Order: sequence, then C-alpha cells, then structure tokens
Amino acid sequence: MNRLSLRLWLDRALRTWRTSLQLRTVFATILLSGLAVTVIGGFISTSVRSNLFDSRRDQVVAESERATENAQNEFSNAAELSDSQDFDQAQSSAREAIARSTTSPGGTLVAMLRVAGQDGPVVMQNLVSRGFDEDTMVSAALRSAVDADARGEVYSQPLAIAGEEGGGDPGIITGSVLDVPGGGRYELFVVYNLRDVQTTLDFVQRTIAIGGVALVFLIAAVSYAVVRLVVRPVRVAALTSQRLAAGELDQRIPVRGDDVLATLARSFNGMADSMQRQIRQLADLSRVQQRFVSDVSHELRTPLTTIRLAGSVLYDQRDDFPPATARAAELLNTQTERFEVLLGDLLEMSRYDAGAVQLETEPTNLVRLAEDAIEAVQPLALERGSELRLVAPGGYFEADVDSRRIRRILQNLLGNAIDHGEGLPIVVHVDSDKDAVAIAVRDYGIGMTGEEVERVFDRFWRADPSRQRRTGGTGLGLAIALEDAVLHTGRLEVWSRQGEGSCFRLTLPRRRGEEPGESPLGLPPDDGLDSTVAAPEEADS
Repeated sequence: MNRLSLRLWLDRALRTWRTSLQLRTVFATILLSGLAVTVIGGFISTSVRSNLFDSRRDQVVAESERATENAQNEFSNAAELSDSQDFDQAQSSAREAIARSTTSPGGTLVAMLRVAGQDGPVVMQNLVSRGFDEDTMVSAALRSAVDADARGEVYSQPLAIAGEEGGGDPGIITGSVLDVPGGGRYELFVVYNLRDVQTTLDFVQRTIAIGGVALVFLIAAVSYAVVRLVVRPVRVAALTSQRLAAGELDQRIPVRGDDVLATLARSFNGMADSMQRQIRQLADLSRVQQRFVSDVSHELRTPLTTIRLAGSVLYDQRDDFPPATARAAELLNTQTERFEVLLGDLLEMSRYDAGAVQLETEPTNLVRLAEDAIEAVQPLALERGSELRLVAPGGYFEADVDSRRIRRILQNLLGNAIDHGEGLPIVVHVDSDKDAVAIAVRDYGIGMTGEEVERVFDRFWRADPSRQRRTGGTGLGLAIALEDAVLHTGRLEVWSRQGEGSCFRLTLPRRRGEEPGESPLGLPPDDGLDSTVAAPEEADS
C-alpha cells in the first residue's frame, strides 16, 4: 500500500511538473541561483580564510622574530655566567622575554630544546611548556630546516592542536635557533593557537551561508511573482485557444496596456476574428452546398422515377427491338439503376452533414449479420471466382448496433474486396470481448499504396477509376461506411500493401454510447493464409 501511495504521489508530481510552466521556471531559477550563490560563497569563504591565515601567519612570524631576538639578548647578556644556576636564571629571563613578545589571543606553547649531536657538557636543561608534544607538533622537515639555519631566520608551519575532548584547534608553530654562550645551540619552538581566527572564520562562513540561503529564497519569491505575472496572460491565451478549438468562437483575450503581452493579445484576437469570419463563411458555404445537394436530390427523385419506369418498360420489351435499340435499352436501365444508387448515397451524405441521422440500435448477433452479408454478395463472389470464408471463434458476439447500417458497411466492404480481390479467397473475421466487437474483411488482391490508403475514405475517390467493377459503386460507399462507424462511436480502419491485399477492420462498442477501447482483432488478423494464397495464374503453373 505504501509503495502504491508513493507511485501515485510520484505520478502526480510528474504530471504537475509537465503541466506547470511556472513550477519549472521557478525551480530552474532556484537551482541556478543556488549554484551561483554556492560558487560565489565558496570563493568568498576561501578568500577570507586564506587572507585571515596569511595575515595571522605574518603576525606570528613577526612576533617569533622579536621573541627570538629578545631571548638571544637575554642569553648574550648572561654570557659571563658559568654555573647551571646562572643558566637557569638566564633561561627564565629568556622565557619571560618570549612571553612579553608574543600576544596571541589563543595562547602560546614554548619549547627550548638542545640541538642533538653537540659536544660539551649540558649546562642548561630543555624547557617545554605544559601541553607541548614534541613528537606530534615538531615535524622532521621543520626541525631539519631549523637545525640547518645559519642566518637566524624564523621558520613556520601550520598544525592541528589536539584538544582534551578529542577536538582540536588550528595553529602555527615557528622554529628558530638560539646560541647560548657556553651552552651550545638550542631550538626555540613557539606554538600559536589560532582558535580566535577559526571563530572569526566560522562566523563569516555562517553569515555567508545564511545570507546565501536567504538570497536564494528571496530570488525564488521574486521569480515566482514575476513568472506569475508573465504566465497569467499565457495561461489565459491557452485557455482561450482551447475554447476556440472547442467551437466557442466568441472567446477573446483581454487586452491591458501596450507592452509585448498586450500586443500578443491584440494579434491573437485579430487572428481569432479572422478565423471566425472564415469559419462562418465556410459554414455558410457548407450549408448552401448541403441544401443544394439535398434539394437537387429530392427534385431529381420524381423525374428519375419516371425515367426508371419508362426504362423498365423499354428494358422488358428489348427483345422486340433491333439490336442497337435493345443495347440502348439495356444501357439506359443499367445507368438509371446506378444513378438511383448515387442519388440515394447523396441523400444519405446530406443527412450526415445536416446531423439528421438517428441510430436505431437493438441487440444484434454480428455473426449472423456477417452471414447475411456474405450470402447477399455470394453470387458476385462466385462470378469473380473468390471464395468467401467466415472465421468466428465464438464469444460475446451480441452488441447494441443499428443492424441496417452495419449490414450496409459489410456489404460495401465485401463488394470492394470482390472487385479488387483478383479471384482469391476473402476472409471475414468476427470476434469480440467484454467491451467491443470487431469485424474485419481481408482480401489478398492488388492492395493499395500508402497515398491511396490515406485517401480511401474520401468522397468520390477511387483507387483505379478505369478498373471494371462488378458491384457498381459511386465513390461514396466507404465515406458512408466511415460515417456509420463514427455514428456508433466506433472505428473503421484500413491496412493495405501492394501485392498483398487489403484489410478493413470495423470496431464497435458492445453497449451504445461507450468507447470500444482496443479492438479484439488485429489489423490484419492472423488467418494463416498469407503463405498459402497464390494468384490463379501462379497456382496453375
């Protein structure tokens, strides 16, 4: 359950991220601002730390030079003393001189160590402050530099001073050489605690961090306000365009001011006005065209009926006419029938265009409907040598459809398959699931190109106008079939490939008003005939 909740939350967050321009803009501003503040803050912090350390190191070296000079003076003044008591007194004076010369706020540690490897008696003991650890504080490099010095220079090196509770403070250790008359050379090491410098640096870094975070939040707030002001007109434009696309042609964007957004709003409104005028003109032309087609079709009904009756009389008596006259009577009868079909198709299309078509649905078994359609075109199929096969695996075949319109779709698809099937088998598939029912008509004829597939549902379009048709046809059959499918909230789809045939698939919802979802049949369905079907000439050879 927790994993499901997390997934839902992530999906919601991703959807918000994809749909919110304001969120993406503010996030990008925060990210870039945070990166810039981090880089600048890091540079400032590093510069301050380096400057503080360099300044304090110069101060420490200067103090160590004074301390070394004062201590050397104390030993030089005590040059005439010879016993150990005098040297101890001189050492104590030198220590006091060193303490007076060093003023570090963090305190100092002092060590005065006899240089190893010298001849002669030890007249003065080593001096080591409490807390001074020779092994950890004095590095070999520093000791080597100090022992080898012959010019009285002061050497320095950073170090970490261990604390009592495991912590530590930064520090600097300086080293120099003292010449004790009669006592030899001694190393003078002074450790300076830089706790005060670290405290100052911590304060500066903390101030930079807090200021940087506050600056990022301030930039985020400002960017949110600015983006909101900019995005609001864009959001209004998007909403207005959606309403225009939905057919609300009177929608316009409010115009405020004279800035770029106002110019955009005026341009958008001008475009909307132009589109509205053109759409209304096209709608008026469409209504005039529909009215013209409907009126002409109705007006032609009466004279066509008269011509039809007269032609039937002549056709019935053609055996009494000379051959030329008899042939004319046959042509008149055939073309009158074709014209009557065309007139009926035009009337049907005019009803669709006017939105005057109503479905009369009832529970229908589509397998039986397919059988009826196959039986109706069986004579035409036999004439062309095509075998009609029905594949119905069984299942939920009953659906709420207008059986008259679905039968018309099937007969049209079967007629086209017979005309273009090259005498090869034609397979009708019927299948369904709990949500949808599908019928597919598959032929293995000449097929169509990609361009022809795109235009196959256009009105009055034919793939090959010169091709002889057995089923007549006006060029409106597939257009009417598509309208019938859409009227059922279904889909009529086509697959075709030159030399491999075509397949038309009709997918309908099982219940009226619902969406059919995924089709129960593939496009084209797998019927196992692809590798076995051959043209009659190839089969004979």
